[in-house]
Amino acid sequence: MSSPFGTWPSPFSPSSVAASSPRFDGAVFVGDEIWWGESVPAESGRRTVRSTSGAEILPAPWSTRSRVHEYGGGAWTADAAGTLYFVDADTQRVHRMSPGDAPTPLTSPGPAHGGLRVQQGRLFAVREDLTSEPHRRAIIEIPVDGSAAEDSARLSIVAEGPSFYAHPALSPDGTRIAWVEWSAQRMPWQQASLIVSDGTRRVVLPTLAALQPEWDGDDALLFSDDPSGRWALYRQRLDHLDPEGEPVGVGEATDDADTGYGLWVLGNRWYRPLEDGRIVLVRTQGRDEVAALDHDGRMRRLDVPADGHVSVDDVSGSRVLLSGDSSRAASGVWCVDVDSGVVTTVAGGRPVDRDWMPPASQIVVDGAHGTVHAFAYPPAHPEATAPEGELPPYLVLVHGGPTAHVTGAASSAIAFYTSRGIGVLDVNYGGSSGYGRAYRERLDGGWGIVDVDDVIAAARGLADAGLADPACIAIRGSSAGGWTVLSALVRGGTFAAGISRYGVTDLRMLSAHSHDFEAPYIEGLVGPLPEAEDLYIERSPLTHADRIDVPVLLMQGAEDRVVPPAQSEAIRDALAERGVDHEYVLYPGEGHGFRSSETIVDALERELRFLGRVFGFSPAD
Repeated sequence: MSSPFGTWPSPFSPSSVAASSPRFDGAVFVGDEIWWGESVPAESGRRTVRSTSGAEILPAPWSTRSRVHEYGGGAWTADAAGTLYFVDADTQRVHRMSPGDAPTPLTSPGPAHGGLRVQQGRLFAVREDLTSEPHRRAIIEIPVDGSAAEDSARLSIVAEGPSFYAHPALSPDGTRIAWVEWSAQRMPWQQASLIVSDGTRRVVLPTLAALQPEWDGDDALLFSDDPSGRWALYRQRLDHLDPEGEPVGVGEATDDADTGYGLWVLGNRWYRPLEDGRIVLVRTQGRDEVAALDHDGRMRRLDVPADGHVSVDDVSGSRVLLSGDSSRAASGVWCVDVDSGVVTTVAGGRPVDRDWMPPASQIVVDGAHGTVHAFAYPPAHPEATAPEGELPPYLVLVHGGPTAHVTGAASSAIAFYTSRGIGVLDVNYGGSSGYGRAYRERLDGGWGIVDVDDVIAAARGLADAGLADPACIAIRGSSAGGWTVLSALVRGGTFAAGISRYGVTDLRMLSAHSHDFEAPYIEGLVGPLPEAEDLYIERSPLTHADRIDVPVLLMQGAEDRVVPPAQSEAIRDALAERGVDHEYVLYPGEGHGFRSSETIVDALERELRFLGRVFGFSPAD
């Protein structure tokens, strides 16, 4: 069947994409069962906990979600006896739900909680109190008997102050706790300390940007750090502090890759020690790979579907639970036996049809600031072809963060476009994680310059290679990615249209409304205020809205507290004043990220209609 690009019939409808896009949030072994966290798009993105027994452990209308640092993470955990501990999405109070019982609160109203972890029968959490001045955060131990539900004085404070905290880890003998801590003047991937305390004395270990401490006996810690420019595992004996700790692994285990990335959320785990001392870890160079470090320090790769944003959630004997994305399956949760190599799909993880969803190609192009990494998804259809000589339109995707990365994962949301004859290019511009500190720091002081140069270089590289129609390239991004979209449209000359989802438009407005976690972020990416105010004005797309001369689609969550609606509405008003072709939609109930199936469906429908109108094709559906 010959049909122009963009008009191919597709089985990937907006509703099927919404139904196939749950978010998985950790997994644990509970007796003979496995429990995992999962969002329910059909229920406005409610987040529940399910079990391999077929039961929904956390029934509706309960929903678990943390708002610590705004991005949350670690909103639930469970012990081996089947007691669930979770953060209620509405109140941010921690609750306990024993088998057969209704949830009961363990913490008092007010503060938010996240990063829950049960260790040796003791429950630890990160707490954030934004009702106090100055704002306070802490690592706390929560009594599991409920005695602190109305009396916060019953909480045990491990560490407290204006700093930020993550990853509490209790020593095997229960006498000491380690955690990650960073100041309000730095982001955790720039500088984060590893702290150990016995309740009376705290020791600051020599680290640069520490992640995820785990105890190796009572007198040594494993952790990830990046003094070499790549996050890697180290072991630090507490009776003798080495300047950087002892590297863990030999040979190819020390090759360039990251075991860790930006600590945006509290629940991620990049490695886990097995009971026999071996370590299962994730290594990232664009895509992820999962490997086991044997006792001699040598690495053995594990053949698992998970290869994107993988979290090593739990271990039991030789079994390990992985959650994340995949280049050959849908997002999911998998159980892997390290000894036998047997991989069992626990949730999600349905293999993709290669006729409809071939693997993305990793591409590298030369940019003004160095190499630029991206993943290309060309149009794919088992029956449809385009007329001879026709080049496909492309949608360039810009991830948020900007300290984040994409991995070339299989995605029905991407197949929604490629199956219709619209190629997708997903760009890891300079500033992205997953390629080491130097690549990540390329964006320092250059936000709005480096990211824009890099996405333009990637798009032009695709067109120059004869793989895309240079007149039919659009760009879409969310949050910080929306900033890059609008900044690229201001630059002009490459993109025929732009789609911004809750994108940043005015840096001064963003700085004024920035929450505590990201307060130092913008200054590192642009410059300090008030000294750099002129630069904030000059870099902001809103300042140069008069240079945008192509159609723009703006989408925004009404409850977004990270990038409030005022940001999108300011650029909307500027475009309307000049009569520039634009659309704006505000989604009630949505925050920073679209979660309900109704929103996901509407957004995809709008985007497809928008691209069809701009590029001159009529979608088959």
